[in-house]
Amino acid sequence: MITLKNPDQIKRIAESCRLLARLLDSLDTFLEPGMSTKDIDSYCHNYIIKHHGRPAFLNYMGFSGSACISVNEEIIHGIPGNKKVNPGDLVGIDIGIDLNGYFSDSARTYIIGGKSTSENERLVKVTRECLYLGIEGAKKSSARIHDISAPIFKHADSNGFGVVRDYCGHGVGLAPHEDPQVPNYVNPMSPNPRLRPGMVLAIEPMINMGTKNIRDLDDGWTVVTADGKPSAHFEHTIAITENGVEILTLDD
Repeated sequence: MITLKNPDQIKRIAESCRLLARLLDSLDTFLEPGMSTKDIDSYCHNYIIKHHGRPAFLNYMGFSGSACISVNEEIIHGIPGNKKVNPGDLVGIDIGIDLNGYFSDSARTYIIGGKSTSENERLVKVTRECLYLGIEGAKKSSARIHDISAPIFKHADSNGFGVVRDYCGHGVGLAPHEDPQVPNYVNPMSPNPRLRPGMVLAIEPMINMGTKNIRDLDDGWTVVTADGKPSAHFEHTIAITENGVEILTLDD
């Protein structure tokens, strides 16, 4: 069931989202080669606690980190640990914050050291573009979920990249994950509800360099590309309001 939020709830969700945006912005200068993914997770955890939030993913369904940190061929749900990040690595960081009972969700893929191979950089660029094309789709008159999904898939596919089918965006705000699902491709058999004021959605393209196919690691969480090629992931929380679409996970 889709839960519509009232304006006061959206305002409170937006406060959580702005805190998350500031955290993700701060990682631009924090991340350095040689750090472990646990170092990164500890920074994120401490930032959230310092600003009176709670890491929404910590212990969620048994997850052991405050952030999902996925390196190179890892698509999502990477568990923080001793793995070191190296120059040129793609590091996807997906975080949720619970601020006074209101939830935000956002992800970015960072290039460690600022430079990587031209193909890795193109993958990151195209994935970020997919996110914003999906958001533009939500702005269409009488838009439906598939108006978000279609441009994401089209842009990734036209650039020769694989679009992950097994995971998708979702509703968010009063819980970390809510209805509806927001796929990154159009399945004619999947629900396609109309977007209505009060909906808060996490849109999150997960785009692979090669095949769309995935596999799960034995840790029970980490999802990787089936061919071992890199993946990128970007995510924003948006609100559908009477005045249009607002991107909440930006610090303005």
